[in-house]
Amino acid sequence: MTQERADLFDHSRFLANTTQQPGIYQMFGADGGILYVGKAKNLKARLSSYFRKTGLTPKTQALVARIARIEVTVTASETEALILEQNLIKSNRPPYNILLRDDKSYPYIFISSGEDYPRISFHRGAKKKRGDYYGPFPNVGAVKESLNFLQKTFRTRQCEDSVFKNRTRPCLQYQIKRCTAPCVDFISPEDYQKDLHHTRLFLTGNSDKLLSELADQMDVAAQQLQFEKAAAYRDQITALRTVQSQQVIEEGNGDIDIIAAEMRAAAICVHILFVRQGRILGSRSFYPAATLAETPADILAEFIPQFYLASAGREIPREIIVSQPLDEVDVISAALQQSAGRQVFINHQVRRHRTQWLQMATTAAQQNLVAHINNKKSSLDRFVALQEALGLDETPQRMECFDISHSSGELTVASCVVFDTNGPLKSDYRRFNIDGITPGDDYAAMEQALTRRYTRLQNGEGKLPDILLIDGGKGQLGKAIEVLGELGVQGVQLIGVAKGTTRKAGFETLFDGETGDEIVLPGDSPALHLIQHIRDESHRFAITGHKQRRDKKRKTSTLEDIPGIGATRRRELLRHFGGLHEIQNASINDLARVNGISQKLAEEIHGFFHSD
Repeated sequence: MTQERADLFDHSRFLANTTQQPGIYQMFGADGGILYVGKAKNLKARLSSYFRKTGLTPKTQALVARIARIEVTVTASETEALILEQNLIKSNRPPYNILLRDDKSYPYIFISSGEDYPRISFHRGAKKKRGDYYGPFPNVGAVKESLNFLQKTFRTRQCEDSVFKNRTRPCLQYQIKRCTAPCVDFISPEDYQKDLHHTRLFLTGNSDKLLSELADQMDVAAQQLQFEKAAAYRDQITALRTVQSQQVIEEGNGDIDIIAAEMRAAAICVHILFVRQGRILGSRSFYPAATLAETPADILAEFIPQFYLASAGREIPREIIVSQPLDEVDVISAALQQSAGRQVFINHQVRRHRTQWLQMATTAAQQNLVAHINNKKSSLDRFVALQEALGLDETPQRMECFDISHSSGELTVASCVVFDTNGPLKSDYRRFNIDGITPGDDYAAMEQALTRRYTRLQNGEGKLPDILLIDGGKGQLGKAIEVLGELGVQGVQLIGVAKGTTRKAGFETLFDGETGDEIVLPGDSPALHLIQHIRDESHRFAITGHKQRRDKKRKTSTLEDIPGIGATRRRELLRHFGGLHEIQNASINDLARVNGISQKLAEEIHGFFHSD
């Protein structure tokens, strides 16, 4: 059934002829493009709800205003309507539906079969190979981490079959004890199958059984005086205990996806926790564009069918736990069961460890949504506010801020942090160890850091910022103006940031490097918040660098500063005297008695500690 319009969609006439059967509807715009695809148990009732006089959200009103025609397709049941709806969403990608940008299948760990020495490998896509598949994992990183652990712990092979069949001697993996070299028969098929059995137990979550078997085998090896073999079992048990202790929650043996939705203004976050064989494999957040959904439950009702039905090869778990009760839970569950060929349960009321899982997913959705909003929209808004506060012609795209950190003038470190309109750009952060200045001279330290940084930028080693913030008053700002002037740097707005008389956040004073004018922004200004953020980040980055330099210095022996004293002589001196304090108090003759220390070198050591 189709209804056309010239200038105005005649919804009354259309609804008068609309069926009350279940089915799907497609809304089109004047240009013929599809706007929205929906399903309904009763098409007439559902479509009538779009044209009521009150109660529509602004987003729905915007959709209705663009409708030029509506097409409906009747189906035998609401379940069939849901499946057809997802197929149409996938093929047409209407702008008013929830759209998942990443519809790729999830990765698995694959163990081949039909060989004496099966291979363990990464797999994504259709499951056409003979063997066993373990997963799905939330991302490639989780698979690689698991494969790395298995390689180190059970030493089963992961090389390509073409490499395996053509080896004539063990590869590097054998040398570093990450493989037992089955390619050259260094391990029997029977022993390899034992390692493979342990690998399967780990991947299926049977940790208790695996640990028990390894403990028994360790005892047997020890009784047979095969201590090296017993030690290998011991190391495997230790590695497994470590992984087990790192697992936040591990309970039962179910395959469950826990899905929580959070909504704030026009922003949405859906967070999924993947549990396989009772073990949390990882999680993932999605940020679909705002749709007609008005509540988190509406979001889940749209998200779940598309996530599982519109993505080819997506595994459907036996149980899905959701953060909000769904009105159409029976319809969604029936559609998932039809696709999976088995029962699929969707639950909201859960107990015990499932409650903990659901709380984890809900908290993650809330926190990730806040971070997503702050990192994207707020950051750009703050740059726009800064443009207005400074009276700039264009919105700045890149900012840098410098700070200095030291302990009583020693081991000075300068930091340079970079922000763009998305927030901190940590890949462009830089630190400078400052040497050759009078201890405590922050002006000289700033001069050295700026000179080194902007000499490189002038040589094309990076991008010049639109704004350069200097944490300090007019003095530091003047030094920055001088350095950039000498280097011929142009087009960079210089701003000094002074803490003010109270030295409290919100009372900072800005100094315009071009005019020298003072700029005082209100405490609730987004522009001031951006400046505080980058200033605090540069302060943190400088302090961290200074602490690292100081800690390194503390770990370094004073003897390393003496010419001619290498590692061997340092060791002999410490063995002979017992400590640095005793070496400092030793006489020249006592020093000369140490193996490898000549009379001349003893005089140099003594002179180093008694130069006064």
